[in-house]
Amino acid sequence: MRETAAGPRLLLRRLRELMAEPLEPQDRLDRIVHHIAQNMVAEVCSLYVLRADSVLELYATEGLNPSSVHHAQLRLGQGLVGTIAASARPLNLSEAQKHPAFAYLPETGEEIYNSFLGVPVLRAGRTLGVLVVQNRTMRQYREDEIEALETTAMVIAEMIATGDLARLTRPGIELDLSRPVTISAAPFNEGIGLGHVVLHEPRIVVTNLFNEDSEEEVERLEGALGSLRLSLDDMLSRRDVAFEGEHRAVLEAYRMFADDTGWVRRLHEAIRNGLTAEAAVEKVQSDMRARMLHMTDPYLRERMSDFDDLANRLLRMLLGHGPETLAASLPRDAIIVARSMGAAELLDYPREKLRGLVLEDGAITSHVVIVARAMGIPVAGQAKGAVSMAENGDAAIVDGVEGAVHLRPTADVEAAFAEKVRFRARRQELYRELRKKPSVTRDGVPVELMMNAGLAVDLPQLAESGAAGIGLFRSELQFMVASTFPRAEAQERLYRDVLDAARGKPVTFRTIDIGGDKVLPYFKAMENEENPALGWRAVRLTLDRPGLLRTQMRALLKAAGGRELRVMLPMVTEIAEIRQAREIIDREVRHLSRFAHHLPNTLKLGAMIEVPSLMWQLEELMNTVDFVSVGSNDLFQFVTATDRGNSRVGDRFDPISVPFLRLLRQITEAGREAGTPVTLCGELAGRPISAMALLGVGYRSISMSPAAIGPVKAMLTELPLGTLTELMDDTLNAQTCEKDVRGMLAAFAAENDIPL
Repeated sequence: MRETAAGPRLLLRRLRELMAEPLEPQDRLDRIVHHIAQNMVAEVCSLYVLRADSVLELYATEGLNPSSVHHAQLRLGQGLVGTIAASARPLNLSEAQKHPAFAYLPETGEEIYNSFLGVPVLRAGRTLGVLVVQNRTMRQYREDEIEALETTAMVIAEMIATGDLARLTRPGIELDLSRPVTISAAPFNEGIGLGHVVLHEPRIVVTNLFNEDSEEEVERLEGALGSLRLSLDDMLSRRDVAFEGEHRAVLEAYRMFADDTGWVRRLHEAIRNGLTAEAAVEKVQSDMRARMLHMTDPYLRERMSDFDDLANRLLRMLLGHGPETLAASLPRDAIIVARSMGAAELLDYPREKLRGLVLEDGAITSHVVIVARAMGIPVAGQAKGAVSMAENGDAAIVDGVEGAVHLRPTADVEAAFAEKVRFRARRQELYRELRKKPSVTRDGVPVELMMNAGLAVDLPQLAESGAAGIGLFRSELQFMVASTFPRAEAQERLYRDVLDAARGKPVTFRTIDIGGDKVLPYFKAMENEENPALGWRAVRLTLDRPGLLRTQMRALLKAAGGRELRVMLPMVTEIAEIRQAREIIDREVRHLSRFAHHLPNTLKLGAMIEVPSLMWQLEELMNTVDFVSVGSNDLFQFVTATDRGNSRVGDRFDPISVPFLRLLRQITEAGREAGTPVTLCGELAGRPISAMALLGVGYRSISMSPAAIGPVKAMLTELPLGTLTELMDDTLNAQTCEKDVRGMLAAFAAENDIPL
């Protein structure tokens, strides 16, 4: 081990000497790549530097065509080098040209080289460039060689960050990324945040690899593990966390991971094999990540993020970088920018200083997003390149409404968003004034505005938004943030809390809707499917595994004792599924009655219309259930054969179109004829213009996110519904399907002074 480490140590010593010599920047770079190639017995060593225009420019090379320096260029994400810069992860290839991302640059003459090792040049989590070595022979570079190159890249990152290379740039080209940048993102939590960037560094580079005393390192590890567990206990005991629902469950899962004996045992083994405690944490985590890289399941990836979070916290404790240092250095208006992030890491930042969160990865159901939502922080996710393009202290704007991140905005953009924040504050005041007013159109037609929920932290918004009730409670979210199936007692406690918070307002519980894109990693029966949206999910799964439905129904029945219970079945395809589910529910009612449990005084069973086949069973459906709810998200996806998660086709068709609105009108007409209440609870209800279309085709009950109720109610109270209904009937009854319904509605709103 000492011999293996000698090479990197020798290289670092030589680099330190080079940094101290009075050399011109280009000469210093040329010597650096020469020494790296010599030390690693590589025929090529090249340095690419990331410019402000997202182009990687070749700045120095040993082995490639010297005339290509400052001429060879790759875009961020292009080729192997661009892929490394975009992902901030190394690539180790024995046959580089067979990699799908390989891009040939004829000016470099690199076609004769096969093996390739490239590492990102990182500083404070930001990609500044890429360092590459290559050989003609086909070989895999060893772990110690990767570590040596990564450590060398840290030295080069300091050169770039301190401005040493500024004299090598051409006029008009900047390396300090000072120009304004707007990054498209997904809106994960609504709101607008103005502030300054704080780069969240999820990975600590470990340079002290080999231990002199294994017993001493084990003691250091145990001490750090003890501190880690105490910090998690402290988080769980904090007033703003203890009783806030699902994000408490996330932290409980963290505490379980921190006590995981398998994880701790592997850390001990790595130390016994000669590594320091820090290197052991790094190695075990790298091994675990490598084993899970092939997994596509987003919830297993979320578990990987949880372990990354714990490993990083443990590394910081071993190196003396505790969370208490964050508060002192944080600006008063921090915008946290991270590639990925654990939920507990976000709680390390003082809430009063946070103005927004930007994530390159993650999903709207990620644990960190759940916690950010509970803290009321605007979140923009899937903001590709944000970490690479941002620098600590940069001015930034997070737009959690439209889904955008503005880095180093110009004065006019910043002023426009500041005004938008003030306008949102005034508008929220208007919505608060509307909260207690009846939800009635201008011509006196009452409309129920319900809210969608699924988290305990959503419940206070029932009163704040003025919603008439909860039209959709997504019960599966409790399952998704847990590390094992929630026990019946935990389910019953949540459902009782929901009903208590509703204070007599109606609540519709959707039975567990897992499968599709909602996979539970601890449910081993769930396997990868080629087309999960059309697979084993929702009511299909719970009828095949009736124990899940029985446990949930027992919890719901007990929680709703003495009150009305409304239960809705998702993804119903045929009437027989409703009858099967009703038999299971009736059996649970009889079981609880036998033991004299306090039961609901009313039990209503409904079904979601999400599968198009129900359109040809509408009459029988309406006579079988007590109510129906249209799941417009999945229904539109299936009707138009478009995967809403596919960026190429997700926005190709408009739900506010003649064909889809005709289908939605058909459902309301069937419900009216049968006397069966109909609600729509998809995203379509949450925008004033699409809500207006729904009212025009007959919907009198719609359910949406709490934040959408104010804008929709403001539209509703100014709406002449009778006139709109006539206009919609004329449009949908016409012979053509090509009318611009969205444009027509916008014009109607303008003519009638309806706020959209």
